[in-house]
Amino acid sequence: MRPGAPLQRLRRAVLVVAIGLSAAGAWAADAVPATWSLLPTPAVAKPAGTGVVEVANNAVVAVHGPDTAGMRAIVDNFTRRIASVRGLSLRKSTGGDAKAAVTFDIRPDAAVVGDEGYAVTIGKDGIVVTARTERGAFYGGVTVWQLLTPPGWKRGAVARVPYGSIEDHPRFAWRALLLDSSRHYQSADEIRQLIDGMSLDKLNVLVWHITDDQGWRLPMPKYPELATKGACRDAVGNDAEVTGGRDKPYCKTYSAEEISAIVRYAAERQVDIVPEIDLPGHSQAAISAYPWLGVTGKRPPVWTAWGVSPWLLNPNAKTLHFVQDVMDEVMHLFPSRYVSIGGDEADKQQWNASPEVNAQMKALKLASMDELQGWFMEQVANYLVAHGRTPVGWDDEVDAGVALPKAQVVMSWHGDHNERVALAALRQGHEVVMTPQESLYFDHLQSNHPDEWAGPPPEVTLRQAYDAPVIPPGATAAEATHVIGVQAGLWAEQLQTFANHQHATYPRIAALAELGWSPAAAHDWQGFLGRLPAELARYRALGIAAADTAYAPTFDVSRAANGAFRVALANQVESGEIRYTRDGTAPSARSARYTQPLTLPAGTTLKAATFAADGSELAAPRSRTLDDSALLSRDSTALKTCSGEPPSRLQGTRPARGTSPVYAVEIGNACWMWPDANIDGATRVSVTAERLPWRYGDEARDATVRERHGANDVIEIHATSCSGPQVAALPLPPSAGQVHAEVTLPAPVAAGAQALCLVATGDPREGQWALGKVSFSR
Repeated sequence: MRPGAPLQRLRRAVLVVAIGLSAAGAWAADAVPATWSLLPTPAVAKPAGTGVVEVANNAVVAVHGPDTAGMRAIVDNFTRRIASVRGLSLRKSTGGDAKAAVTFDIRPDAAVVGDEGYAVTIGKDGIVVTARTERGAFYGGVTVWQLLTPPGWKRGAVARVPYGSIEDHPRFAWRALLLDSSRHYQSADEIRQLIDGMSLDKLNVLVWHITDDQGWRLPMPKYPELATKGACRDAVGNDAEVTGGRDKPYCKTYSAEEISAIVRYAAERQVDIVPEIDLPGHSQAAISAYPWLGVTGKRPPVWTAWGVSPWLLNPNAKTLHFVQDVMDEVMHLFPSRYVSIGGDEADKQQWNASPEVNAQMKALKLASMDELQGWFMEQVANYLVAHGRTPVGWDDEVDAGVALPKAQVVMSWHGDHNERVALAALRQGHEVVMTPQESLYFDHLQSNHPDEWAGPPPEVTLRQAYDAPVIPPGATAAEATHVIGVQAGLWAEQLQTFANHQHATYPRIAALAELGWSPAAAHDWQGFLGRLPAELARYRALGIAAADTAYAPTFDVSRAANGAFRVALANQVESGEIRYTRDGTAPSARSARYTQPLTLPAGTTLKAATFAADGSELAAPRSRTLDDSALLSRDSTALKTCSGEPPSRLQGTRPARGTSPVYAVEIGNACWMWPDANIDGATRVSVTAERLPWRYGDEARDATVRERHGANDVIEIHATSCSGPQVAALPLPPSAGQVHAEVTLPAPVAAGAQALCLVATGDPREGQWALGKVSFSR
């Protein structure tokens, strides 16, 4: 049996153990599932082939082993989840109950692998979870919850779990998400929701990025202006939609009580919260509160842009004393063994220009500012080690050729050139967490679907996340043992709300879970896709709004004979059943199944959705009306950038009604290409566009400025190339929100496909024009 593939089909059971009858002695029951649909896939799973345990309402949950507060919390969490999702009320054993449906057997000598390992047996004694520790029992309980929610399960129906056994333990000790609460804040309740979801995918570390240039969110009683000044920035762009207006600053911080409650909540779910205080860069908010922390002595504003700020901490004794005070408060609030001190993206232009910093570098006999940063970080790391903590930080200085503090765990985000930086960190003797931005930065776009949400490029698809490299090529077997885990990043520049966070996280978190937990031999993309629909159904039952763009149908529309249209449907993962209707009604699992391109008459409203084998919806319906506009118009997501670089998706201003527009645009270069525009006979053209506030920091130096020819900017359309003949110029009014412009063409467009270039004039740094849609008409 391939461990990562769907388990072998189970023969019809002949032995049934029924536990937990209703008062009437009869109940509706789910069909016996054909497979165990478990995610992440276990190390060893052995279905017996015959026999079923039935778990009904009022069934008993028992615990054999120490009666601890931690174990009581695990059982309470388990029974609440079964009740809320599965609709079955399980009761805890009082000692004289009938046979238990689920038993947690906690023994220090249990025959499992490690403290997180567990075993599950399903047989005549019901479902028995065996573990050495509370942590192992928790993960065993998660697997039992998945066994009780197989494909096609029905809320309230008796669960039928086929006999068999599971032996399981994680591949890596560090299975993490990074949450950025500086760029955009999440409430304590939202963080608890994220922790719940993490724990049910067997992730166990939340790296909490709680300070950055855009806001200091950590309470510091000794330095109160960090909360009154460092936590507040001007409400620029979409921030005003959160604060209620541009005149209301974006001010957010956490209280010590909130942090302590979140830490306790996470601990009950076996999640360790690792705080991150980024040093010496990403510190503009701290310097805004206390200018003496910086090099220039000036007070910058808390940054409203994204990118890399030049405001670094002064690496002197006074700053180190401040940092030690911060670390004292961090260690007071967070019991984690690990504390992240950052060390990434430290733009040293202010250090280079400072006589004081240059003198310090020479006095320490250091050869470069990178070595000075290494010295500074060594002081912080040594302070943490002296207090019994392990420092964690980024791989930037390894990339610069400078040795990091010896005790530091390295989070390696430079995934280029076959993970060369991670390999270098391993060869310096560090433990390494793999978090390559190319495949595990979940704030990045996860598809090029027309209705994908805002995010930076390049795409990090579900498949890329699943196939993320976890061992650097070239690492020896001994070096590979020092890779302690995997981590995904939720950097929040464009994750404005918790809905954005959920869309970015799910379902890619399922791929991360399997990377971090399942054995390497179980890596099987098709097996993962086979088990994912059941996990998506669990997410829905938990109220998690997962992205569906991996499964969402796309429409490739072209002309056919006699005025008809040819439509090819597809989705990113090439999985699920695409069902469609031609009358504008929403497709169901019983609608026509797409098997080959369709030829349909003009005027047809085609709707398509994707379904799992059990009939559950994997992607909501998408729609196209087949008429001339389908071929004579393009929104920006269907165009290419003029440079060939992948575009960002930027969120526009929220209208009074409806959802916020999302634009595809290359930051700093308002230029789009329509390579094969077949618009013959067109006599008019219109565009929608919006001028977005510039928030892109260090990208300003590469901005492309195009000359204005009047008071206002225009969108110019050129044939063949951006220097080709001008087809039209559409004036853009300086209004807030999305604007519309339309002109009559000088002459009808000649027949034949041609390339079109659309460019917006002006300086993007004064406002980045984003194209919504270009439409020609006859």
